[in-house]
Amino acid sequence: MKKLSLAWALMLFNICAAFAQDNNTVEMATGLRSSGKIWVVVCVILTIVIGMYIFLFTIDRRIKKLEDK
Repeated sequence: MKKLSLAWALMLFNICAAFAQDNNTVEMATGLRSSGKIWVVVCVILTIVIGMYIFLFTIDRRIKKLEDK
């Protein structure tokens, strides 16, 4: 199991390294950064992630209550 996990981790690292070497600039990202709208995107993503954590936390509490009964 450790060998399989290590193989997956190395494969993922190699894929990330290959994409990191791409020299093409993304026009949309450059435009968002220059106009300051990138912070709106970051806030929306952060809001979604925080909402998911809160939702999962409340579901976990409800399940624990049901298990106790």
